[in-house]
Amino acid sequence: MKHLLKLEGMKEAEARIILGFAQAAKKNRGRKCSASEALAGQIWALIFTKASTRTRVSFEVAIREMGGVPTFLSAAEIQLGRGELVRDTARVMGRMVHGAVIRTFAQADVAEFAEFAKIPTINALTDDEHPCQILSDIFTIEEKRGAIRGKKIAFIGDAACNVPRSLVEAAKIFGFSLACGAPKEFRPAKTGDGVSWTEDPEEAASGADVLYTDVWVSMGKEAEAEMREKVFAPYQINQKLVAKAKKDALVLHCLPAYRGKEISAQILEERSQDIFDQAENRLHTQKGILEWIVSK
Repeated sequence: MKHLLKLEGMKEAEARIILGFAQAAKKNRGRKCSASEALAGQIWALIFTKASTRTRVSFEVAIREMGGVPTFLSAAEIQLGRGELVRDTARVMGRMVHGAVIRTFAQADVAEFAEFAKIPTINALTDDEHPCQILSDIFTIEEKRGAIRGKKIAFIGDAACNVPRSLVEAAKIFGFSLACGAPKEFRPAKTGDGVSWTEDPEEAASGADVLYTDVWVSMGKEAEAEMREKVFAPYQINQKLVAKAKKDALVLHCLPAYRGKEISAQILEERSQDIFDQAENRLHTQKGILEWIVSK
């Protein structure tokens, strides 16, 4: 049985299978293909404690287009929201559905669910990890700029949040370098093996093939909003920072975006084609993940 709980420990060969499925799903969308029936007769639970737009829609559409039926469950609608143990919810869900997609706060909750449900489980975001997003980002980068091996990605902003945490693991898998430009309080948990950190965002962006950012105030951190906006003010992706990267550098944002904060309105609109292609590719990559999960 396969799960996608985190990127740590994944082999490039496995990741390449997922990306290959994603490429086929994008190419063949709207036409009958093998992936379209991969979930035929299956019901998948989407258990979301955190709000979602792209992740929820992409998984719901992916499951339906692959022949399955998604059932969405928010924490407020099920007993988890009233204190039922994750392991007890998991034991019940494992007897009723064929797989689960979970978006929540604690990474340990996703791991515990997978252990006790004994059904394929996908981490759709936790405070520590965002593997689906990062696999989709790799798909986008290679679609637009070719092989990612040897390229430099510069992540600017909160380098301690789930996106750069997963990028750190992806750098090991795919052989790219990751330069994080972040305040010292928000530096990446791991450096070395192609991962570096600097407090100077221009240094991080210098010569980058890809500039990447995320919101400064992640879900659950709203009480820190005022402090974070002051600390991260010098870490905006704007014209000045883009000029430090390579001339044809991609600008990516996993969205939602707050114009005038982590990215300037001008840059977001100028690079909107790439950023919203990145968002669309969540659908195709979720299909790739699901196809890999259920394949022998």
